[in-house]
Amino acid sequence: MKRLQDRVAIITGAAQGIGLGIAYKLMEEGAKVALWDINEEKGLAATKTLQAQGGDCAFFPVNTTDFEAVKAATQAVVAHFGKIDILINNAGITRDATLKKMSVEQWDQVMNVNLTGVFYCTKAVYPFMEEQAYGRIINASSVVGLQGNFGQGNYAATKAGLIGMTQSWAREFGRKGITVNCVAPGFIATEMLLTIPEKVLDMFRGKTALGRLGEVEEVANVYCFLASDEASFVTGTTISVDGGVAV
Repeated sequence: MKRLQDRVAIITGAAQGIGLGIAYKLMEEGAKVALWDINEEKGLAATKTLQAQGGDCAFFPVNTTDFEAVKAATQAVVAHFGKIDILINNAGITRDATLKKMSVEQWDQVMNVNLTGVFYCTKAVYPFMEEQAYGRIINASSVVGLQGNFGQGNYAATKAGLIGMTQSWAREFGRKGITVNCVAPGFIATEMLLTIPEKVLDMFRGKTALGRLGEVEEVANVYCFLASDEASFVTGTTISVDGGVAV
């Protein structure tokens, strides 16, 4: 039997990049996947591609900074699939600037998506996991949340905040059969990263102990482990998938 056979997963920010890679991996392992994303065009395209490969999935256009929309989408997933076993809070944005140049709007946008959005999604999904006494919640932090980064004070604050939220929720939810963990990727070869000049990418590669960028599948493998019963005694932890940037 596959590791996630008949489990139902919600993945936010699933239309592209790491989120889409996680969707591929979970479906390979037998999960049914609800893809959430604010970009309807890319979300529908991603869903069509996954379904063409035999995946059981559905797309739900969701703005995770709108709690009423999140609650409605959560109900829609339960109506469609019958339950929710896994929540992967992957959606996130950057609005980079130094403190001197950062606008209030740039600060608020990143806080709303990266931190408040995770709170909204988890708050909406939690009652369904509590009722069935089972759940896997996995939050997307970053190496920047562990080390900080020049010009990313807003982003670093949210990703560090997610680690604290993860540890707190692990304590709150553990007796309900729900684990809560964090994944902290480093420099991963997504479409977005590969638009950066080669000289900058070489600098990123040089910062890793392995001397290369990570692959999306390598991050997705860790999410799949944490979502599975193999990780049944793992909660409140943050796993770095960064090729040794943080060592």
